[in-house]
Amino acid sequence: MYDIIIIGAGPSGLTAGIYSARAGKKVLILEGDAIGGQIASSPLVENYPSQAQISGSDLVDKMYEQAESCGCDFEFEKVTSVEKGTILKVITEYNTYECYAIIIATGSKPRHIRGLDEEKYLGHGIGYCVMCDGDFYKGQITGVLGGGNTAVQNALYLSNICPKVYLFQNLPQLTCEDTLKKRIKAKENIEIICNAQITKLLGENKLEQVELNVDGQNRLVDINGLFISIGQEPNNAPFTNLVAMDRMGYIIGNEFCQTNVPGIYVAGDCRTKTIRQLTTATADGSISAIYACSYVDEQKAK
Repeated sequence: MYDIIIIGAGPSGLTAGIYSARAGKKVLILEGDAIGGQIASSPLVENYPSQAQISGSDLVDKMYEQAESCGCDFEFEKVTSVEKGTILKVITEYNTYECYAIIIATGSKPRHIRGLDEEKYLGHGIGYCVMCDGDFYKGQITGVLGGGNTAVQNALYLSNICPKVYLFQNLPQLTCEDTLKKRIKAKENIEIICNAQITKLLGENKLEQVELNVDGQNRLVDINGLFISIGQEPNNAPFTNLVAMDRMGYIIGNEFCQTNVPGIYVAGDCRTKTIRQLTTATADGSISAIYACSYVDEQKAK
């Protein structure tokens, strides 16, 4: 029996764990994949207060160590469902855990290219994590699909190990921060192609070319590796019939990170919000924990 169970060990979940444990609550953090979520694969974080430059993996390692030192328990199990009630039940592949309050902090996952043979080339030219797989393409021609902060950061990272990097953006211009725009335009080995739709992935046993539609014109580009960086989808499948969600599958939470179900809170990239950044994830973690702790106190006082 726990006071609070946190589902997800990314920045929001780890922050929630730190706040909850420091408030004297018995806390369990459940993680079905790897500690840190997507930020763990970021090659460089430059916008987190107190850390001018740090890798995502180093940052989440510090968060994990702090949460553990505060007394959080960790179990690496995938949550399959949650049962509502005065006492909430969190069901995993192996166990059932009980608690007074739950914080859902499952984050999101990369969005795939629709209608293309993407899985055929997964691990053989198609990737999502530049930090994990970028070095496999050292000295080769690579590309990144997307135009936001993550896509541009990925292209910049690849430009240091690859002779040629393409950045394919389906919009007329990049949507990243201005500082990143300046950095990428200064890179002579990065070619930015806007208004570009990838229509085909080509190659026998590995990716060799991409076919583009650029302003209505077809173009073939020779390429060895392509990293997909076109946005995210929430990891909320186990909670479809549990809490209210918007049409995109994000859990609806108010400014206090409360859902429509008493005792269930939501934090980080899996909830409805306009800005999804590392700092907003940790902010959600602290807010959800503070209100979850108050809820637990109320339940115990009854």
